[in-house]
Amino acid sequence: MAVAFAIEDRSVDADTHIVSVAGEIDLFTAPEFKQRVSAPIDEGRTHVVVDLTETTFIDSSSLGVLIGAHRRLRRLDGRLVVVCSNDAIVKTFRITGLDSVFTIVGRLEEALNGDTVGA
Repeated sequence: MAVAFAIEDRSVDADTHIVSVAGEIDLFTAPEFKQRVSAPIDEGRTHVVVDLTETTFIDSSSLGVLIGAHRRLRRLDGRLVVVCSNDAIVKTFRITGLDSVFTIVGRLEEALNGDTVGA
């Protein structure tokens, strides 16, 4: 059975890159997710927005990708902002304590606001 998954990304400016995911991020889709989140950091971008608005499921492998990206960006004085309004996914961040690690906002516009400060 194929897992529903789609990913798009785009640069907003020289520092900011958005990675938008629809569907499920799991063991099978995490490698592509990791590549798409890592690429802008490799290119020198320091503000990565991961838009999970259309994401229906995340597992520990996807959390690992986000943790790795967060660590890399912190070393560059950068920031990772997660956009998520799905209560089940936000609950996953709360249960794991990652809601205190990541900046999590409900709308993409908030993530692109220059006043958003990383955790």
